Amino acid sequence: MNDLSIFVPNVHFEQIPIKNLVSDQEYQRNLSTKHVQKAAENFDPYQINPVKVSRRDGINYVFNGQHTIEIIAMVSGSRETPVWCMIYDDLEYSHEADIFANQMKYVKPLLPYEIFIANIEAGSDKHLLIRDLVEKYNLRISSSSAPGCICAVSTLEKIYDKYGFHTLDHVLRLCIGTWEGAANSFSSNIMNGIARLINAYGDSLKDDIFKDKVGSVTIKELSRTAKERKGGAMGFAEAMLIEYNKRARGTALRFDILHSHRASKHLFPSEGTHEEQTVRENQQQSEPFQTHPE
Repeated sequence: MNDLSIFVPNVHFEQIPIKNLVSDQEYQRNLSTKHVQKAAENFDPYQINPVKVSRRDGINYVFNGQHTIEIIAMVSGSRETPVWCMIYDDLEYSHEADIFANQMKYVKPLLPYEIFIANIEAGSDKHLLIRDLVEKYNLRISSSSAPGCICAVSTLEKIYDKYGFHTLDHVLRLCIGTWEGAANSFSSNIMNGIARLINAYGDSLKDDIFKDKVGSVTIKELSRTAKERKGGAMGFAEAMLIEYNKRARGTALRFDILHSHRASKHLFPSEGTHEEQTVRENQQQSEPFQTHPE
């Protein structure tokens, strides 16, 4: 095949002010104000993609990029702000709708692990800190389950963001000390469940009691109890709390505190540099944790 031009869309690029773009076609999804607000708060001009525009009868109809233009308008404070547009001059309305409906059909989304590794390569302080914390315990972050590996990457980030560095460190210590690397002991539900308990009870949750009582129950038994209750992370938190409270003599923790307690907003050290340095220094001193398959 000699004519390679058939693989190149017949488009041209222009900078068009946002006020001259229309994005209220019937096939468009509803605008998410929450998404626009969140993206505006984390605005990065290098993440902006060209807006796809169909120019029909002199009107610029956006068929891919309606959220992009609203984010830029919010950040800049003006609808006079121009955006780069990829303009199609030969589309009918039905063709626009078809492109919109199928544009993501064959796009492979990035996996959490792939995003995490990309952030490591980009030098993200947060992701470097999480990686170093995991490796301090002679574990590693992985895309698949294996002894000594944590593949619940999103959970590590979620706990760090929601509860802070020290809670994530505490969660890992309890997982290790309680199940010693048993299969699924670093699952999302287990780690999130422990984080909820730490957040709710603080110093009232005694590590030695947790390791002794909860560690006497297999992950499979905890999963069964969790499923009978609420399921998910809260179900696992309840299942672990039940075991923790068994035969308690003045050390029982109240269930209502678990359900009523919410995470307070956590203030992180600037750039995490102090915490990161501490982890790296301790990494050389801590005893390695050896996992083993069950």
